[in-house]
Amino acid sequence: MYLLYFAIIVLIPLWAQMRVKSTFAKYSQVRSASYRSGAEVAREILNANGLYDVGVEEGRGFLSDHYDPRSKTVRLSPENFHGHSIAAAAVAAHECGHAIQDSHGYVFLRFRSALVPVANFGSNVSWILIMIGLLADATNMLLLGIIFMAAAVLFQIVTLPVEFNASSRAMDQVVSLGLISNREEREARKVLNAAALTYVAAAAVAVLELLRLVLIYTGMNRSDD
Repeated sequence: MYLLYFAIIVLIPLWAQMRVKSTFAKYSQVRSASYRSGAEVAREILNANGLYDVGVEEGRGFLSDHYDPRSKTVRLSPENFHGHSIAAAAVAAHECGHAIQDSHGYVFLRFRSALVPVANFGSNVSWILIMIGLLADATNMLLLGIIFMAAAVLFQIVTLPVEFNASSRAMDQVVSLGLISNREEREARKVLNAAALTYVAAAAVAVLELLRLVLIYTGMNRSDD
C-alpha cells in the first residue's frame, strides 16, 4: 500500500512536468500569425493595460518565466523572450496576467503574497518537527509539524486560483489585442493548461501527504489511549 502511495506522489508531478515540456516543445516550434516575440507580446499587453512602469526583461534558465511584484518586472526565459511562437506568446501573456492581477489588487494574489514567509518557514521547519515526532513517538511535536506543513499546503492551494485567473486574463488579452489569430486560440490554451497542471499536481501531492500525516497522528493518539 505504501509503495503504491509513494509511486503516486512521485509519478503525478513527473507526469505533469513531462506534459508541460512536451506541450511547450511542440508549440514553441509553431510561429504565431502576428510573429511578435514574447517580449513584444508582453510589452503590448502591459501598455494596453496602462502598466507602463512594469518592465519586461530576459531571465535565465528554461521555463523560468515569472512576474516579480517587488520590482514590477515580467521576466521571460530566453526562448520565450526572443521566440515568435504560440508558446512564447501564451507564456508571456500569462506572466502579464499576474502583473494585471497585481495592479488590480487581486485578492488571491495578495493572500498568496502574505502567505509566502509563513509557507517558506513552514516548509523548512515542518519536516524536522515531523521526523522528531515520528522517531521519538512525540505526538505534540508531530502535531506542530503538521500545523506548519498545513501552512505550506495552504499556499499551494491558494496558488491555483491565482494561476488559473492569470491564464484566463492572458487569453482575454491575446485575443482582444489580436496577438494570436482565432485558429491559434486552442493551441495557446493547450500551453496554458499544461502549465496549470504542474500547480494542480503539486497541490494534490501536498494535500495527500498532509492527509497521510494526519492519519498517522490520529493513529498514534489512539494507541496512546
